[in-house]
Amino acid sequence: MGLAISAILLVAVAVAFNASLTNYRENEDMFWAVNNARQALMRMTNEIRNAGYLDEFAIPPWMGVSAMDPNNQCTVVKADHETIRYEFRSADKKLYLIKPATNAEYVLCDNVIAAEFAKITENGVDAKSVQISLTVESDAQSDPYQCTLSAAAMVRRMPEGL
Repeated sequence: MGLAISAILLVAVAVAFNASLTNYRENEDMFWAVNNARQALMRMTNEIRNAGYLDEFAIPPWMGVSAMDPNNQCTVVKADHETIRYEFRSADKKLYLIKPATNAEYVLCDNVIAAEFAKITENGVDAKSVQISLTVESDAQSDPYQCTLSAAAMVRRMPEGL
């Protein structure tokens, strides 16, 4: 009788331990997904804030953040004249940093199920600010968890009148 009760208690403890371990793994997966998305948002907002350069001999004279990209992309011309593009690809659920000059692509964040770059402009060409929204999900097979993060960045180097 004592052996049967001990076996039932051990099975109950094993089930509780397994559930706790599964929950821990799912929470860890979500933590890393959200943490990677936060890092990507921080990088993008810093690049957007510091974007642009003014060259009176160039046409157009100011280059910064393009307002003409589709909602899943954001093209930024940095102060050192380097062009970079952030692009979300739903097919592989990744957010990329693309350097067109070298055709180099880097994964900024994976497990992204939605991303949108809303550009605010007055002239239809140059974005004054960008609102970014990223939705990530955990790798959990049984019950994936989703979280949406948002950030906004205003271009600081934009000349008056644009």
